[in-house]
Amino acid sequence: MEQRGEYIFKGVFKQKIKKLTRHFAPKSPGGDFGHPVYSTSKYPLGDLGASRRRWYVSVLAILISLSGFQTTAQQTDKFLDELLKKSPELFGRVLANPAKYDVQIIYTQINRDEKNRPLFKSYRYRLDKDRYFYPASTVKLPAVLLSLEKINQLSKKLPGLSIYTPLLTDSLAGIQTAVSADSTAENGLPSVAHYARKILMVSDNDAFNRLYEFVGPCEMNERLRDKGYRDLRIVHRLSIPLTPGQNRQTNAIRLVKSDTVLYQQPVQLCDKIFRPEKAIRRGVGYLKSGTLVKEPFDFTEKNYFSLEDQQEMLKAVLFPDDVPVRKRFDLTSDDYRFLYRYLSQLPRESKFPAYDSTYYDSFCKFLVFGDAKSQIPPSVRIFNKVGDAYGYMIDNAYIVDFDKGVEFLLSAVIYCNEDGIFNDDAYDYQTVGYPFMANLGRIIFDYEVERKRLNPPDLSRFRVRYDE
Repeated sequence: MEQRGEYIFKGVFKQKIKKLTRHFAPKSPGGDFGHPVYSTSKYPLGDLGASRRRWYVSVLAILISLSGFQTTAQQTDKFLDELLKKSPELFGRVLANPAKYDVQIIYTQINRDEKNRPLFKSYRYRLDKDRYFYPASTVKLPAVLLSLEKINQLSKKLPGLSIYTPLLTDSLAGIQTAVSADSTAENGLPSVAHYARKILMVSDNDAFNRLYEFVGPCEMNERLRDKGYRDLRIVHRLSIPLTPGQNRQTNAIRLVKSDTVLYQQPVQLCDKIFRPEKAIRRGVGYLKSGTLVKEPFDFTEKNYFSLEDQQEMLKAVLFPDDVPVRKRFDLTSDDYRFLYRYLSQLPRESKFPAYDSTYYDSFCKFLVFGDAKSQIPPSVRIFNKVGDAYGYMIDNAYIVDFDKGVEFLLSAVIYCNEDGIFNDDAYDYQTVGYPFMANLGRIIFDYEVERKRLNPPDLSRFRVRYDE
């Protein structure tokens, strides 16, 4: 595997370095800085060479500090780069200017040993944890996982509590409404389980907001960081215009059984502010109350979830025994079966909630099938979480074909906003996003079908009954 570091400097900054190195760098006995005298010694420049290298690093660090510029390392592996370039008819537009489309990709091959234990090998394209993109609905997966974990931890002290226990939410003046019923649930009541179903199958925004309130932003961010997921921020509800301060407040909540309150959580205020060190602005303008504001849109107070953390978190759900203990979630075997079902279940397979044909198979399956509304073959299952908002389109997926013995992880983001204007609902999902995601998924899938494996995978743990 090869990695290529791309470092971004301004032209003036480069000239400063050149000038300093030309006039002030220490000289070797037989050549200028950067042109050492050849020698058979292990260190051709001797102590002077080492000194010069240390001097150069020091000057570089000082200039970076004084300039205010940051180095941004993008990881690109030759294999994935070349694989994309083999299909210019599919990716030529994006590959001609990948920075414009803010493309990032992680493709992870899975090879099994004799005992069916997975071995992971990842390939990256322009992966950069410091390059901001709006994560949209992908933040809903950690909300689901932490909600299941919280129920498990509460149930240790409160026997009888489960993810199916009715979850009642009080109103919060000027911020959020109350919830005491859910007509889409079989028993007519909201619960962690039912919110999770709606999130994982059709990416329901209100369901996410209710779990955000159940866990709370302070607890959510701190627990994720304690687990090692540090390149993320989940700091606001979705599709509700609230201030950062309002989003730090969460409703009172009750978990009940008949008329008995098993657990009560009061109104809470998160006393910590999770935000980046520097402002994040994108684009050239945005609409506000129907008026175009000709300045970049501010994402500083928005959620963030790096692509690498997304795939690592999905891996922790699907392969908990094969990730560091720290990254795992406190889940039961029933929780894992629940997650495997609803991460992969199609809307037409659901009874509660029941979805009509507007929720087609690829509604939340962008990779491989995102550019079509036909039914996905029954042998293929995609365990994933997607997101699309502000022109950003993301899919974080584990894809299997039970008949062909194929499995792989694929996570990708692309920016689909040609005019650079936000909030105008004129994003290029149909012409850029869906075709890119579907084609990317297909070329990786086709490669996986042909790829030789020493040991065929046993995928039985991921076979799920959807009619129960």
